[in-house]
Amino acid sequence: MTGRLNSAQPYALGLFRIVVGLLFTCHGASSLFGVLGGQTVETGAWPNWYAAVIELVGGSLVLLGLATRAAAFISSGAMAYAYFKVHQPEALWPIQNSGEGAAMFCWAMFLLIFTGSGAFGLDRLFAKRSSARREPAAEQTPVAV
Repeated sequence: MTGRLNSAQPYALGLFRIVVGLLFTCHGASSLFGVLGGQTVETGAWPNWYAAVIELVGGSLVLLGLATRAAAFISSGAMAYAYFKVHQPEALWPIQNSGEGAAMFCWAMFLLIFTGSGAFGLDRLFAKRSSARREPAAEQTPVAV
């Protein structure tokens, strides 16, 4: 059973990344454009507008699996900031300060920093292409005369 679960790990991780990226993107789009029942934030307003931009761009990159680790790093940091500067001063526990979303996104993105995109990501596609380009060059060794 463990072998089957281990072989499915990249696919489960890829699906996890897609769902987290989609939800994060929706959160940013909701704040920036007022879609999905959200209210728009004023352009340039600190920190809400910047957080929304990070959510939209970072979430989109994570969703696509493109520059996943870098996007997840910035997104995780933004959510840690949101939790400790916005939510935590209200109360200690996330359930008391309405910070569950920020905490969950922070830790989900933190995990993606270390795991990468998993299956179905553009990172993997580009890595395969670049390694395929390098292989023929490595095969062309000079012939001694």
